[in-house]
Amino acid sequence: MKTKRSFPIVTVTPKAETAIKKGHPWVYDAEITDSFGDTANGCLVDVLSRKGSYLGTGLLSLESKIRVRILSSNANESFTPAFWERRLRYAIDYRRTVMGGDFSCCRLVFGEADGLPGLTVDRFSDLLSVQIASYGMDKLKDTLYPLLIKILAEGGDTINGIYERNDIALRSREGLEEYKGWYEKLPHPDSPVTEITENGIKYLVDVENGQKTGFFLDQKYNRLAMQRICKGKRVLDCFTHMGTFALNAGIAGALDVTGLDISEYAVSQATENARRNGLEDTVHFRCANVLDELPRLAAVGEKYDVVILDPPAFTKSREATKNAIKGYREINMKGLKLVKDGGYLATCSCSHFMTQELLAKTVKEAAKATHKRLRQVEFRTQAPDHPILWANSANVPESYYLKFFIFQVVDEK
Repeated sequence: MKTKRSFPIVTVTPKAETAIKKGHPWVYDAEITDSFGDTANGCLVDVLSRKGSYLGTGLLSLESKIRVRILSSNANESFTPAFWERRLRYAIDYRRTVMGGDFSCCRLVFGEADGLPGLTVDRFSDLLSVQIASYGMDKLKDTLYPLLIKILAEGGDTINGIYERNDIALRSREGLEEYKGWYEKLPHPDSPVTEITENGIKYLVDVENGQKTGFFLDQKYNRLAMQRICKGKRVLDCFTHMGTFALNAGIAGALDVTGLDISEYAVSQATENARRNGLEDTVHFRCANVLDELPRLAAVGEKYDVVILDPPAFTKSREATKNAIKGYREINMKGLKLVKDGGYLATCSCSHFMTQELLAKTVKEAAKATHKRLRQVEFRTQAPDHPILWANSANVPESYYLKFFIFQVVDEK
């Protein structure tokens, strides 16, 4: 280290040292062997090996199992406001490049993948919806939020307000308050509702009451990929939420589209979005428990040219993966039974614990159980505004979570 360090120090196990050197940005509580200096919650700490080698600097979280989130392995970094501006600028410039004309509706910051651990920033037209899941990043928000506005304004993008969606259970594990509301230190409008356009479809997004930050942006181009599949087809969209896949099918020229969701609020929003886009005669939604509705539809002989399965994450922990596999197998079996011979199935998982290989194996088992043969049309992941962080030996699994398959389904003959 060329620069004299003033930060407190934590030392870590050989296992953590290996992970950090491979590029993983987390140090777990059980991996810390000692600490020196005033290690206040949320402060910056230098991470050293047992032999005293510098490994990186990160934000300390005293109540979290993820005890340190690495920011940089540059021993000469000073972490002044210029550092944070540089990180935000890199993230925003990247989206300007990869999202192009979709920059007005995309994820601007994706936590660890952008070197800003615990910070999520989604842009919905003139509003930013922000979620913070780490103690150290929460302490920095008064620095970060004005910088976001400044950097976007320099590119000609006016932001009228920042809405904080900090109503997530992860915050309690960090010792942080759960809440949602406008960031009051900057101007904001009265309404948390704004209009966005994605893939040529208009949506009303409610950053206060919508799921997560208000709208699921990660499936943007997967929805677009389904447009060519759905043209002229009869389509069933399961777990439709705000009707996104259903509306993409409708605007592409599907003959008839049905969207199912258990949430009455989601169905009302989806119905309004269909009306907003002039698709109310083609795209219809109803409130139903998908797991119950699919067998009912099969029992009365319903068949569809295209079935889309976009379920919520069946597992959010490694321990629950075994039960999740059963859930994914069950939902895919029920979906496959409704696909016409020669029709198409789109199926996905949004859990990083459900790997691509595991999902493929589970869908294959579902096909075997229902006497179907699958021909893979395409495999896709999350949109590029949710970049997958690669370490030295592999990708960082927490950043690679969305797996999306499109299959042609053929009856066994």
